[in-house]
Order: sequence, then C-alpha cells, then structure tokens
Amino acid sequence: MDSNNLLKQLLMLGVGTTSLVLEKIKEASEDWVKDGKIDPDQASEILNDIASRLKSEQGNLETLIQRQIRNVMQDLGVPRQNEMDELRGRIDRLERQVRELENKQWR
Repeated sequence: MDSNNLLKQLLMLGVGTTSLVLEKIKEASEDWVKDGKIDPDQASEILNDIASRLKSEQGNLETLIQRQIRNVMQDLGVPRQNEMDELRGRIDRLERQVRELENKQWR
C-alpha cells in the first residue's frame, strides 16, 4: 500500500470537493443577488467567509487523514521509513561482518 499516493488521492478529492462546493455557493449567491435577496457585497462576504472556513477545515482534514493512515499502517504491521532505514543499516553491518569472517577463514 503506497500511503503517499493514497494521501495525495484523498487530498485531491478534498480539493475537488471544496472547489465544487465553492462554485455551487457562488452560483447560489449570484442568483440571490439577481433576485434582490442580498446585495453583491454580502454575497462576496459570504463566499469569502465560506472559502476561508473550507480551507481551514481542509488543513485539519489533511492532518486527520495522515494520522489515520499512519495508524492503519501501524495496525497492519507496516514498518515506518526510519525503521526500514535502521534495518537496512543493520543488514549492511552484518553483511560486512560476514564478508570479513569469510575473508579471515580463507587466509
């Protein structure tokens, strides 16, 4: 499971959803302005307020998704990158020690 790819896909879904919501709100506010229910300044203020809130929530969503993916991967027993790096280092040291012992044996 490529967690970075999954995270990117989820974030892109969130960005797309946010864009769609903002577009629909913009359309609705334009209709309200045409119908005289609100003035253009109010429509702009509403749209800016909602856009700001959605962007703020999107950041929170990104953090939540990252935490959830990390938890799921941990539950599945998938090692973290630093654990893999540590194991690679240990394997390299052991291989070096084996080669040194083999070289001593053949001398």
